[in-house]
Amino acid sequence: MPPGLSSGPGGRIVTYGGVARFALPIVLANATVPLLGMVDTAVVGQLGEAAPIGAVGLGAVIVTTLFWIFGFLRMGTTGLAAQAIGAGDGAESTAVLLRALMIGGAAGITLTLLQVPLIALALWLAPGSPGVETMAASYLAIRLWGAPAAIAQYALTGWLVAAGRTRAILAIQLCMNGLNIGLDLWFVLGLGWGVQGVAVATLIAELAGLALALWFCRDAFGAALAPAMARLRDRIALRRMVTVNRDILIRSLLLQFSLTAFLFFSAGEGDAVLAANQVLWQFLIITANVLDGFAFAAEAMVGQAVGARSLVAVRRASLVASVWGGICVLGMSAFVLLAGPALIDAMATAPEVRTEARRYLPWLVAAPVTGIAAWMLDGIFIGATMTRELRRAMILSVAIYLPCLLILPAIWANHGLWAAVTLLNLSRGLTLARQWPALERRVVDG
Repeated sequence: MPPGLSSGPGGRIVTYGGVARFALPIVLANATVPLLGMVDTAVVGQLGEAAPIGAVGLGAVIVTTLFWIFGFLRMGTTGLAAQAIGAGDGAESTAVLLRALMIGGAAGITLTLLQVPLIALALWLAPGSPGVETMAASYLAIRLWGAPAAIAQYALTGWLVAAGRTRAILAIQLCMNGLNIGLDLWFVLGLGWGVQGVAVATLIAELAGLALALWFCRDAFGAALAPAMARLRDRIALRRMVTVNRDILIRSLLLQFSLTAFLFFSAGEGDAVLAANQVLWQFLIITANVLDGFAFAAEAMVGQAVGARSLVAVRRASLVASVWGGICVLGMSAFVLLAGPALIDAMATAPEVRTEARRYLPWLVAAPVTGIAAWMLDGIFIGATMTRELRRAMILSVAIYLPCLLILPAIWANHGLWAAVTLLNLSRGLTLARQWPALERRVVDG
């Protein structure tokens, strides 16, 4: 069981200390992700030319977007595996992982086989100078060989979250990033491989991460493997997995579309405002990375409670994870309020960008508080595999958000853009909160 659950006289109970121990490794793992991008940029920056930096940046965005399409495997695997673990069905937990690995492997192999047209299409959609495009193409041609490993890791990470092994996730991330950074320095600065060296370093790190993740999931391939293999073609389980992952994919695409639309509309407010919004957006990313730890805890613990058919445990897990999330967002808001101006100055040197960023900083102070319900309820409903409700809530929220995005900036300029994003997060939280009675009925009725 996850570290946040402990045996008690009444069954499984969730402890505040356990949730904190569960969430902290996820928070630390997320904190290492931006570091890698910074090192990649810094290493190619030592080559003394602008084109390699642009090529690595462009290539990384393209490959991350392609891999992210299959990110639903992480969330879907967590909810389904956690429920199987909660029900005491180790064979089904392993079967969930095997099905996800099959999907991830097939998706990765497909991307690898289609790399030539995919690279051509990506560079047509996001063109650069001839030099940048040439180096970006060589970067992508190497990185796409790692697609099976990268996408399979979504499934493995989801299973580890369901099993409560978040320290293993931190170890995998540290291993991958540490190896990647070391190889970056060797291949680029030592061997002079340039942009291709960065790509090879990342490819090797992804393969090493896959091997380590498989080792941490070795319990899934023990005694439960044979009965799990017999269940792989279970039509009901397969149909459920397809439905869950489809709903999460639609929800994630709509969310990504909404956030991209915000940045797109920012461009219409002028260069200074666009740059200021890009700076402020980093505050939102930091908040999301921190809250992910507690949302993941909710996914695993609520999922196990649903599997055990314990409404008391579902309520307790949701409450404790959300209390920690609430404490976290208050701390984040205070941090942004006090340290925001100094951080803006550190990230931007242009006086007009600093001025604009300070003007809209109050929206980022409020953002953690206005977004807490959306973040936590996402985790709770994913754990309960109430993905149809997630999809419907996101569709309704986007239907509210888009008119606001069109109308409010015409009235309040950039304040209107931030108001629209705030309303999006509030809508996500409120629309999911309305579905709470349905979640409780699901636990009771099975």
